[in-house]
This record gives sequence, C-alpha cells and structure tokens, in this order.
Amino acid sequence: MLGNGIVGILSESTNKWERRVPLTPSHCAWLLHGGSGKTGISRIIVQPSTKRIHHDALYEDVGCEVSEDLSECGLILGIKQPKLEMILPDRAYAFFSHTHKAQRENMPLLDKVLSERATLLDYELIVGDHGKRLLAFGRFAGRAGMIDFLSGLGQRFLSLGYSTPFLSLGASYMYSSLAMAKAAVISVGEEIATMGLPSGICPLVFVFTGAGNVSQGAREIFQLLPHTFVDPIRLPELFEMAKNVREAGRTSKRVCQVYGCIVTCQDMVEPKDPSKLFDKADYYAHPEHYRPIFHEKIAPFASVLVNCMYWEKRYPRLLTTVQLQDLMRNGCPLLGISDISCDIGGSIEFINQTTFIDSPFFSGVICSAVDILPTEFAREASQHFGDILSEFVGVLASSKYLKELPMHLRRACIVHGGSVTSLFEYIPRMRNSNHEDPSRNLPNIQSEKMKHTTLISLSGHLFDQFLINEALDIIEAAGVSFKLVKFDVGQSTKAMSYSELEIGADDKALLDKVIDSLASLAHPSESHVDSINNVVTLKVVKFKEMSLEKDNDTKTEAVILILGAGRVCRPAAEFLTSIGCGSSKKWLKSCLTEDFQENTCVKVIVGSLFLKDAQEVAEGIPNATAVQLDALNHQSLCNYISLVDVVISLLPPSFHSNVASACLQLRKHLVTASYVDDSMSKLDEMAKSSGVTFLCEMGLDPGIDHMMAMKMINQAHVRGGKIKSFISYCGGLPSPDAANNPIGYKFSWSPAGAIRSGRNPATYKHHGEIKHVDGDSLYDSASKLRIPDFPAFALECLPNRNSLVYGDLYGIGNEALTIFRGTLRYEGFGEIMGTLARLGFFSTEAIPILENEIRPTYRNFILELLNIQTTILAETKIGEKEIEESIIALGFCKERDTASKTAKTIVFLGFLERTEIPLFCKCAFDVTCLRMEERLVYLGTEQDMVLLHHEIEVDFPNGRPSEKHRATLLELGRTNKEKEKPYTAMALTVGIPAAIGALLILGKKVEATGVLRPIDPEIYLPALDILEAYGFKLVEKID
Repeated sequence: MLGNGIVGILSESTNKWERRVPLTPSHCAWLLHGGSGKTGISRIIVQPSTKRIHHDALYEDVGCEVSEDLSECGLILGIKQPKLEMILPDRAYAFFSHTHKAQRENMPLLDKVLSERATLLDYELIVGDHGKRLLAFGRFAGRAGMIDFLSGLGQRFLSLGYSTPFLSLGASYMYSSLAMAKAAVISVGEEIATMGLPSGICPLVFVFTGAGNVSQGAREIFQLLPHTFVDPIRLPELFEMAKNVREAGRTSKRVCQVYGCIVTCQDMVEPKDPSKLFDKADYYAHPEHYRPIFHEKIAPFASVLVNCMYWEKRYPRLLTTVQLQDLMRNGCPLLGISDISCDIGGSIEFINQTTFIDSPFFSGVICSAVDILPTEFAREASQHFGDILSEFVGVLASSKYLKELPMHLRRACIVHGGSVTSLFEYIPRMRNSNHEDPSRNLPNIQSEKMKHTTLISLSGHLFDQFLINEALDIIEAAGVSFKLVKFDVGQSTKAMSYSELEIGADDKALLDKVIDSLASLAHPSESHVDSINNVVTLKVVKFKEMSLEKDNDTKTEAVILILGAGRVCRPAAEFLTSIGCGSSKKWLKSCLTEDFQENTCVKVIVGSLFLKDAQEVAEGIPNATAVQLDALNHQSLCNYISLVDVVISLLPPSFHSNVASACLQLRKHLVTASYVDDSMSKLDEMAKSSGVTFLCEMGLDPGIDHMMAMKMINQAHVRGGKIKSFISYCGGLPSPDAANNPIGYKFSWSPAGAIRSGRNPATYKHHGEIKHVDGDSLYDSASKLRIPDFPAFALECLPNRNSLVYGDLYGIGNEALTIFRGTLRYEGFGEIMGTLARLGFFSTEAIPILENEIRPTYRNFILELLNIQTTILAETKIGEKEIEESIIALGFCKERDTASKTAKTIVFLGFLERTEIPLFCKCAFDVTCLRMEERLVYLGTEQDMVLLHHEIEVDFPNGRPSEKHRATLLELGRTNKEKEKPYTAMALTVGIPAAIGALLILGKKVEATGVLRPIDPEIYLPALDILEAYGFKLVEKID
C-alpha cells in the first residue's frame, strides 16, 4: 500500500477540543488539482468528524471522499496520536507520536505500529537546514495562552474590586478567528490608552521567560496593548516611582500602559561562588554551581508571570512552592501565572495540574496550564501547518521505499515496514535498559555482578543529532554492561538533553577505555559542532565511580526497598542510608552492635508508580536509587524484591497483600505502618513457615502508640499491678501558631480520608459499661480535654473506632474497666464539622446544580445548599451574618455561637467566591474537599504537630496505693529554618519508626517470624531507645 498516492486524514479522537487538521480543504484542492503526476496524490479520503474546524462538506466540495474506511490509503495523516485500533497494517502514518525519546506512556503505540508492519513519521522530527522544526504550533500556543490569561485577569481584578478593560475580553476559542481575537485585544488596549488602569493595580508588569516561538507568540499579543518593555534591573526603580505616586496621595491617577520584562537565565540564577561571573555555557554544564535568584530579584515585582521556557530537573526551579508562599506573605503583587509551557511540577513547582480550555484557571493566584492551546485557533493553526506539510506530503504519499525520501523526511521516519530505522535504533536499546521498565532494568544493586562500575552523564544534542546511538555503539562494542539511570530530554532542537548511564565491567582498564572513547566522541569535530553556536554538542562527565573488589575495609551491603513516594518516605530513606555514618552512632549504640554499625552499608531503592515522585524522594540522599515500579505488577515487584533484604511498604493498605505475596514467594522480610487487616492476618502461618518477619503497624498510630502503651503496661504487670483504666489520645494537628483558621486544623494530604474517618462509628468501655457512638454522631460526641503537661492546649477528643480490640491486644481486656482511644483536635472542631455534616457538605449524593455543563460558582453552590433565596440585588449582600441566620433557620444548629463559628468557616473556605466549580466535582463532598485542600494548607515555614498521650491507672494488691502513669510524645515539624530538609511531624513519626523496624530486622534484633506488631519487648524496647536518641521527646511520669 505504501506509495499508492492515496492519502487519508484521521478523525482526531484524543481530546474533545482537538479541532485542528493536517490539511485544510484548500490544501486538498491544490494537491488533487495538481494530479498524481504533479503532486503524487491521486485521492484523499477524510474520516468524518462533526467537530473538525472544517466541515466534511467542504472537503467533499474540493473532491475529497468522506469515509470511515481508510484501508485504501497508503499514507494516513493526523495531528495527535490515534487510538491503537486505528493503526492498520502496512500503512504509513504521520502525526505527533511522542515516541522518539522512548517515552514510556507511548510505547504501546510504538509496539502497535511495529506489530502491524506499519511506517511511522513524526512531525516533530522534520527539521530544516537551519536546524529548526518545520512543523510546530508554538507561536499559536503563545497567542492563545496570552489571550486566555488576559481574559482571566479581568475576572481576577473584578474579584479584587477593580473594573478593568480586560473584563470585556473573551477566551481565544470564543473568537471566530485569530484576527478577531487580536481586534478584541486591540480594543482593550485602546481603552487602556484612553481611560487608563486604576493606580491601585499598577505598575502592571508582565514577566516573560523563554525566547522561542511560544514566548514570541505571547509577546505578540502583549504588544497589542500600550506597553513599555523594562530591563530587569529597572524593576525596583519602576515600583519605587509608583510608591512615590501613592505616597503623594495621587491615588486617583490612572496609568495608561502596561509593562513587559523579558528575563533570561542570567536573571534567574547566579554563581554560588561570589567571585565568579555568570557564564551561560558553564551554567548549562554545571547547574549545581548556581543558586536561584529569580524569587529575590524578579518575582517580587511581577504582576503576571508568563512562563514559556524549557526546563530540566537538574536546573534550579524558577519558583518553588515555598518561595511563592513567602512572596505572597511579603506582599508580592503577583496576580497570576500563565504557564504556557504546561510543564507540570516543572520550573514552577506550584503548577501541579493541567487545566482545560473551558476551565483554564485554578488557585487563588490564578494559574493556567492548558496543554492544547493551539487548537483554540484551529483554523489559523491548521492553515499554517498545512502550508508546510503540503510541500512534501506528495513525496510521502508516492514513495514506497525509505531511500526515496529526501534526507529531512528520512530522518523523521522512526519505523519503516515494521522495523525501527537505523537512526532510532537507540529506542529499543533504551527500553532494554529503561529506568522506567523494571522488567528490563533493575537498579544499581545489580552492579555487584561487575567488579567496577562508573556512573557517567551525557549531555548535548543526544537525540536530534542521534549521538546517543554512537555512544551506545561504543559501550556495546566493548562488551561492558550498561543501565540507563535517568534522562531528561530537550523539548526543542536548541535544547540540550541529559542522561545518566551506569556502565560496568570486571576489567577496570576496559572500563577506562570506554570512558576515553566516549570522551573522544565529545571532542569538537565537524560532525559534532553546532554550526550556529559553535559549541560542542556532546559532553561526557564521569561523576561517580565504584569498585566492588573485596578488601579488608569492604562493608557488608544491606539493601532495603521502600515502596511509595509520599512525605513519609524521605525521612525513612535518609535515616536508613545514614547507617555507618557518624551521625547514626548515637542513635544505635545501645541497640545494635558496633560491628553492625561500622561494617554495614545500607542502600535504599525507592519505588513509585511515577518515577518523578521517587526521584524527588531519593534526590540528594547518598546510596538511594529511584525506580519506576507498579506494585500491582507481580513480576515487576518480584524483580526488585529479589534484590533486597527488607521491604518497607508505605503504600495504601490495599496494596500490602500483593507486596506480602511477593515477599513470601522470595522469602523476604516486610515492614508496614498500616493496621493488620484480615488479609494480612491470614499470612501469619505462611510467613512463619517461610521464616520471614512481617512487622506491621510500625508507624505512629498504629506504631509508637503500641510501643509506649506496652512499655507502661508490662512495667506495671512486672510489679504485680493490674490495669484499671487505659486511655489513649493521639492527633496530628497544626502547631498552635499555625492553627490560624476557624476549625484549627490543616491538611498535609487530601482531606477526603480525614473527613471519611470522622464518620466512622466508635466503641469503647467506660467504668465497665460498653459505649457505642454512631458515625453520624461522632463529631457531636467530642469532649473537651486538657493534658496536664500541656495545660495551654485547648483540646477536644473524639472516640476513635473500636477501642475494645486493644484490650485483647494489650492483654488488659479482663482487668481494665475503662478502655478508650480518642483522636485529638483543637476545641471547637467537632461542633463545626458536625454542623457542616448536617448541612450536607459531606454528602456524596449527586447534586443537579453540579451536573450542568454550565458550571455553578461556589457562591451559587452555597446558596443552593443553604436554601438561601435571593434576588439579583440581594445576592450581593449575602455574607457571614446571612449564612449564620440560614443555619439557624434550617434547624441543624441550635446554638447561635456554633452557627456563627460554622458561618465563619464557610466564608473562610471561600464558598462565597464567584469562581466556577471544576467539572470533576460531582457532589458536595467533592466540592468541600477541594475547598479544604486549597484553604486548609500549611504555608511557608508553618509547622504541624503530633501529640500522643497515654494515661493508665494501676491497682496493686496488698493495700499498696494505686498509681497513675502518663506517657507523652510531642513532636513538631522540622522546617527549613534549621537549614535541614523540611519534614512534617507526621512524616517523621510514621517514616522513622518504619525505618527502625527494618533496621531491627537487618540487625537480627527481631527473632520472631510471622505477622507481628511492635507489642513485644524485643521490638518496642530498642525501637523506643532509637526514637529517643534520634530526638523524639518521649516523657513518662508516675503520680
């Protein structure tokens, strides 16, 4: 079928907004009118589509055929990747495939193309003689992104109390053409020039990053406004002038222009060594020698940040979340961020989600991160694209063999006739050693098979100039092993790519020879020099060398696999890899032998479904390796577990049975911080017969609570006492100075789990009587509490599930008349949350107002939920007082004080805002969780707090007086004030005990096998000693 001159055009199926086409009807008319003898195309068959920017009838009018069946077509064109079932055998396809960098998520597409013996050309790889991509939409992304943001900016200003000309501007897709959209922006500019902007929002400064097509497109729109571009060094002067105007009392003065500022990398970083000057080439080669300054020098003066730059993880971020929080707290004028680059979790850490064309903004500082912007100008973008594609589509359609294509098209062909072409042979090689594919690549622990290993970095134009092939040829020809540890790929032909390879050999001389050969490949030569910038396009750096030849100083290597990449994982990894260092000796001297400490090196593998998350956990920790690992893939899991001594699973409990099954199969020990459920209990006998230890409930609650309780109980029993009463309280709370919202509570993770747990029923024993609390009444059962050692804490407690099981677990069920476990919160939490629950804020039932395509605002939602009837005039007057009255009127709250507190909470959570509710919110519970996740968060250096408190009463025989025993743990989060890695108290008190559990197993301190809890002295005594030595404040008192 190849070369038959029949072209097919796919119906785009990946995104509802994708309306672009590779060829417009006018392009098709020209191609068909020229005849097969002139253009190489005899027929064009178009799949029908009701959303395409050009209707099917227009294609039929110029002689195209409209049909779902493209089986007669030798060449099939699209924009985005088609569904796999749309790939037909023995056809040629051209679209943006995103496969040439071995992107894991698109490998099924590549495999489908290979299996169907098809041919694949990628538009992204079609590069002209000037070294630039011929087919790209970047400028359209910049234009659309800028217009969308200006539209959102008008709404943002209105919410702040300012009416501006931006309010009349619509989103890009609302205009029938780019010209119409530009005319609307020009109209806004004319109004600014004549009527001005309020001085209270000026100077309005737009900061642009990047210099490519995206940035140029954004600036093209910006320059339609009356503007002045300001050098970065003049920003403080500009703001000082505006300050002088305000101080002179001229607040009514209007400002008739906006300001632009273009920043480069020199404005973003500076050398750490103050004696050195910024050097661009040195920065690209050694970013670790530079520190970020954008948040200090530029961001404090930015009203809008328009981010269009390419970023790699090895470079400092433009803005971290903490930096942004500090800026806003210090009065930074930043109104919003338009991340047109749409680099999620990239240069702007705060941008953690993509947004949608019809819902482009999120957060208080309005942020947009739409990943399909060019389709908003589908007509012009398609025309631009087709103008270029039509120049060579005839050659593609009429060529049967690869060698018939011109070089620039041949280099864009990834697969031909079901085989990867020679230029792209690195793709299967990378997949065979892919750091994201555990079935093909196991972590650096495997290097023990080679006596000598070296970690090298390759940076440069690895992919667009195919230097990665030559590098792999050298490595494989020498017969040494290699594993791809990481790679970051440049997203344009100008951008460098970066990869790390671990190469190993038994012969050190051979390894050195390979490194020398790679270095010679990087030396400037005619083929490896960038003709435009005259710089070497490949750089080789050897930055870590290891030898595993045994000598008298060789340490025993222990390997631990940590599954998960949440906040609790990094403290655990850092603790474990410190074993053998000086800092760990004081923690372990009383618990583990000095020989173990001196002669054991602990390595950690952090495995997560998303490699990026695992890399963030392992970053900067010696002997820690990040890998991509799907814990539900049994074979992949076994591949990693087979390499290690102990597994720590910090995944959600539902994953533990799968992990435990693999551990049983391979006879490996397991530690978790989760409760022992039925599925885990059933593995007890099998674990014993396999000789392995499954140490569970090794966190805070459960975990440290068990250890402290059992120490107190066993000490009392040894002295002949009986436990009359056992009461335990535990809670994760904001520190007092961070409890600065109406309910005195904040979330480190999603609030959904915490809210659900607040609806669980509870059972406990009080003075011999069994008490039950229904889930719907749990919040209302909260009782005030004061802890003797911390009388300033105004607390309350809520019963925590079934306390009775702890009577049996701790061996006090038959002697204790009171057994109670409670959750701690600050006073007032229960009455507010209970009222919100009765009002329906936590209901999971669908609400009609949230099912409409026209999205309601939070204000609409609350008025509907509270049944507040309003007129258009009265609606604007709704406030805290009106909400309070409505709560009383609905009868869900009898106490006015409680109604007032609840109304304050509703207002604090932003339910009176006129922001649209996102589409994914389908019920009140979803909306409430989203608001709480946004508003009840820790900012900057705010600390969380963990408070655990046990009280037991002990009766003694023979007339000895009774005793009251207290044990308390108070731990605050560790912020970066101490120049340490900031950790929450919850992360420390869960992660460190889990790490200690693994360490005790490694040090053979735990001899028991089977499914265990830390309720036996061989576990809790050394664990508590290590916790105290590590710095946890454990206080015990007897009255």
